[in-house]
Amino acid sequence: MSDEGSRGSRLPLALPPASQGCSSGGGGGGGGSSAGGSGNSRPPRNLQGLLQMAITAGSEEPDPPPEPMSEERRQWLQEAMSAAFRGQREEVEQMKSCLRVLSQPMPPTAGEAEQAADQQEREGALELLADLCENMDNAADFCQLSGMHLLVGRYLEAGAAGLRWRAAQLIGTCSQNVAAIQEQVLGLGALRKLLRLLDRDACDTVRVKALFAISCLVREQEAGLLQFLRLDGFSVLMRAMQQQVQKLKVKSAFLLQNLLVGHPEHKGTLCSMGMVQQLVALVRTEHSPFHEHVLGALCSLVTDFPQGVRECREPELGLEELLRHRCQLLQQHEEYQEELEFCEKLLQTCFSSPADDSMDR
Repeated sequence: MSDEGSRGSRLPLALPPASQGCSSGGGGGGGGSSAGGSGNSRPPRNLQGLLQMAITAGSEEPDPPPEPMSEERRQWLQEAMSAAFRGQREEVEQMKSCLRVLSQPMPPTAGEAEQAADQQEREGALELLADLCENMDNAADFCQLSGMHLLVGRYLEAGAAGLRWRAAQLIGTCSQNVAAIQEQVLGLGALRKLLRLLDRDACDTVRVKALFAISCLVREQEAGLLQFLRLDGFSVLMRAMQQQVQKLKVKSAFLLQNLLVGHPEHKGTLCSMGMVQQLVALVRTEHSPFHEHVLGALCSLVTDFPQGVRECREPELGLEELLRHRCQLLQQHEEYQEELEFCEKLLQTCFSSPADDSMDR
């Protein structure tokens, strides 16, 4: 994410000063669990913060003796609740201000300086929205304000890469683990556009952020995974793993492994696509930490799946020799222990005879 200056100066897009104390406010909540310490506690800015304060305070005294609430304590609690509701309203107003910026038409004939200032302001609005929508209540409000329609309809295909990747990041932030938002995003056709960005965009950052949003829409989301399959998402994922961008390769392999573990019913589809052969080809490239995730995906593909094991045994792949050689290289390197374990598991699963319980034949 760009620095704070990128958020623009034409609108008051800075977060309210109270947010600077959120991280220390959790500790202050504990001090507010007694009347004597309440004066040093910063009231939470929203309902989520108020709930966290209550959990923190309650965890310190699991079985407090019953006693009447003091007037000082009652007043402090009322102020905290008032601040929480006020903070939520303020954040909704900030989101509305951001959406007003993003809803403005792009300046068609503006000069270079004016276009740069306009883009900076839009990028600042998207960044502030991403910060605010880390809060699930704000993410829901953002969608109710038709913000998601704007992102999918205009900003995923904006001319400036800085707008495209910030839009993809915001979609992922809002969608994480929230089924209702995931369903809205999928209904808007965002997955097709995100897969196109991952597969074809010239900007590496756009592709990485698109992959983040895709992951948020298909992991633990059956409807998203079905769309992903219809749109040939596994092929897009494999092509991403074959790129030269390390972060993109690692995250693509990690998502593939996650989907294989969570949805083993799709292993046959992947084998029919030649996934075993393509993963082995990736392991043959110059060694890098990325190989750990490729081997992990290959392990997931062959676990409890005889077809995958048979394909790994094809003589033309030369996988057994490759794995044994890799084991020798990794033995003395502690930082590659997980990769070594994947190699040993593949050897055991695919190349050990039924009577041989050891890794050596």
